[in-house]
Amino acid sequence: QRRRWRRELIAMPSIRLIVGLGNPGEKYIGTRHNAGADFVSALAKQNGIELKTEKKLAGRLGRGTVAGHDVRLLIPDTFMNHSGKAVGLAAKYFQIAPEQIVIAHDELDMPPGASRFKFDGGHGGHNGLRDVIPAIGGSKAFWRLRVGIGHPGQASKVSGWVLSKASKIEQQLIDLSIDESLSALPLLLDGEDVKAMTRLHSSDKTKEDL
Repeated sequence: QRRRWRRELIAMPSIRLIVGLGNPGEKYIGTRHNAGADFVSALAKQNGIELKTEKKLAGRLGRGTVAGHDVRLLIPDTFMNHSGKAVGLAAKYFQIAPEQIVIAHDELDMPPGASRFKFDGGHGGHNGLRDVIPAIGGSKAFWRLRVGIGHPGQASKVSGWVLSKASKIEQQLIDLSIDESLSALPLLLDGEDVKAMTRLHSSDKTKEDL
């Protein structure tokens, strides 16, 4: 009985906010840097959740049921480097703790076709996460969904890489990884975080899968 009590005590709080990072405007639609926003857009469409502009929260917000869980979806209307504004405002307004947030974002250090759930950690050089952390009180204890977009090979080419569109094949792989993430998300929402992480780790896609 004591062991069960300890498990309940350290159980992760339920997820209440899922954020997709990206840049606003037609110019950036379909660019690599918008992979996180693309995930949340797909999640909203899949579950019939309408995202409406909320100026006071600096983003597009929707609320609905995902896999039986009441969650809010958010895509900031600010540019990537200022993503923290919308996340901070929403977290404060709805009284959502960092541990109850999932931030979906593009990941240079993973190839197209791969995606991962991760809890806690630094920003890893991602400017969106870099801005989010101080906006939620400096806490790094939130969930990330890392959507692989690959690396151009040279640091000097990163800016142009993330702001441009992937090749047709690479985009197909990114789309497949987003689909796999949508399938694994219910496990995370159910508190089965290890199963959710394992599911994504074993579902990487390559060109041979196309």
